[in-house]
Amino acid sequence: MTARRNTILALLALAAFIFAGASAAQPAELKPAPTTEATIDYPGFLEVSAEVMEVRAQRLVSLESFNEMAGEPNTIILDTRSAEAFAMGHIDGAVHLNFSDFTDEKLAAVVGDKGTRILIYCNNNFSDDVAPIVLKRAPLALNIPTFVNLYGYGYENVYELADLVSTQDPDVHWVSALS
Repeated sequence: MTARRNTILALLALAAFIFAGASAAQPAELKPAPTTEATIDYPGFLEVSAEVMEVRAQRLVSLESFNEMAGEPNTIILDTRSAEAFAMGHIDGAVHLNFSDFTDEKLAAVVGDKGTRILIYCNNNFSDDVAPIVLKRAPLALNIPTFVNLYGYGYENVYELADLVSTQDPDVHWVSALS
């Protein structure tokens, strides 16, 4: 029994020694884990995304409906592509707010009232596939995160262009610095 006890104690001492050595041998550039977590809520994002999936399916509109809505009061066309892409070309009358700049304050400044109807589009609505509207991978098209984020910020009156069109189509009303 004493031999067994001594073996167990020796193994525990060895394990403690190895653990202490391994802890001390960590490279100096490793920093301790943060004491608080970043304000990132992936489960919350998934929850909002699931809710938006049902709403979005009912808010996909044809180019004809998109244009009709665009002419109605309390409606804006929001282009969330980069400032450079927007400057190179966009749907006439669109306002710009880069997607990466979404905050409560900036959305309020650009969109205004949360009841405003917001029409959105992205590169993947256009068949041209040339600058400034180079296609993105379909699951990563900007319409999806734009819709999710607008909805998550409380802008629930969002409609999305469903059609694939050319910027050359006169019904698109594309304005371009390249023309």
